[in-house]
Amino acid sequence: MLQAPGVLLLFCLGATNALYKQWIPDTNYENKTNWDKGKVPCGNDIALFSAQRKVSVFVETTHAVQEMRLPVDGELILNSGAGFYVLGGKDPACGSGTTTEFQDSESLQWFNPALWQAAASQNDLQLGNFLFAVHEESVPCQQDDVVFKALSSFRVDTSSSQPTIPVKSVSVLGKTFDSRAEFSQYLSSRSGQMQFHGSSAVTAGNPGCGDSSGCDCGNSVNHQLICSTVKCATVSCKKPLSPVGHCCEVCGAIVTIDYTAGFTVQTYRERIHHLFLILPKYKSIQLGISKVFKSQRLLGVIPFSTIPEIQVVIVDGEDGKVSEDLAQDLMTDIGSHGSEIGITGSEFQASSGNTSDLSGSNAGMVAGVVIAVLLMIALIAVGAVLIQKGVVRLPSMPTITMPSLSSFRRNTDVGDLGGTIDHGFDNPMFDQPNTMSNIPGLYGTDRQSISMTQTGVHFVNPVYDENEIDLKV
Repeated sequence: MLQAPGVLLLFCLGATNALYKQWIPDTNYENKTNWDKGKVPCGNDIALFSAQRKVSVFVETTHAVQEMRLPVDGELILNSGAGFYVLGGKDPACGSGTTTEFQDSESLQWFNPALWQAAASQNDLQLGNFLFAVHEESVPCQQDDVVFKALSSFRVDTSSSQPTIPVKSVSVLGKTFDSRAEFSQYLSSRSGQMQFHGSSAVTAGNPGCGDSSGCDCGNSVNHQLICSTVKCATVSCKKPLSPVGHCCEVCGAIVTIDYTAGFTVQTYRERIHHLFLILPKYKSIQLGISKVFKSQRLLGVIPFSTIPEIQVVIVDGEDGKVSEDLAQDLMTDIGSHGSEIGITGSEFQASSGNTSDLSGSNAGMVAGVVIAVLLMIALIAVGAVLIQKGVVRLPSMPTITMPSLSSFRRNTDVGDLGGTIDHGFDNPMFDQPNTMSNIPGLYGTDRQSISMTQTGVHFVNPVYDENEIDLKV
């Protein structure tokens, strides 16, 4: 189930002009979760940094330690007035003293959705007004502003299948980089090498989204990498849903919207908020809006192109009933006012198994089938014209001669048991068909040696002559 701790009302625009995506983990000295004992070292303790681990640590204030063991390759970033000192004696408030080791931060990955927070502005980041999005869009999109907290250090693994990770801007230690060359120079610095590591380089200066209907996030190419970091909870609804760009099945509803050039996703998001999300009934709703691409299929089978559409994902952390109610309200609102806000059609599916479809979606499907049929007819007509004009020639078909029935009777080679007949040897006297005479008579007038009549087969014995006179002894 999708959750965001401490936030009840969540909605996002994963396909808007820019969102602010803030990195959650830090490597601050004062963060007790960064130490294996769950507390910051005090005056009687030994602060241990593993010798072989690279680390960048921000120190905000002064700290007393008994001893500090530093890594071979690392840095301490000291805030104004920050530092370390050793007590002359024991600190009674610190206990007997122990060795406290700084935690490993090497495994923190850029493409882990759980390590980012999204907001519509930097002020919302400070106030904790975080947004919900599908997993792909929880990670910084190509038109987003990336924020690392001003008084904070970090270490992030940027490895991915792509050589670069484009974003609009990157803010580090309170400084914003929106130029590729400038940020590349920072990455080559000592701090940049400590904070960013991995096979992919983060690049700033990517243009923001100029499409009022939203832009593609660009993280689908890393979908498998993103989902490898996500652990999905078990869902119990009747028919779990799989939103585009999300790694897990959810209980709730998905509204899919077809739109015109006049549609503005920012305006529609505000409309949903002011009309529905402020209602007490929907206080537990998590709602995300993003632009996705739907495959177009010829005759419903062969994919040939994609078209953009708006996906509204609604979850409520329960059985999906409240989400389905909101989806129904959105469908009703679209049916009444869709043409005014640039929506031509919509459909929704709920985890209860219920679905609904306004005319726009069905009309699009029918139009697609009609276009496909007309296209096939046009191709056939063009082919016929080209063949008639001789531009295209059909290959000649081989001539197949069918044997006559009489040839089967005379020349069959099949025996009674299905095998071939053994002729023994060729007899030139009997294998020639032109030795058969059509002239009735015993031998025929052309004195052929063999003749065939209705009474049988006759031949001439050269030993005897029919004109000879019998010799009597």
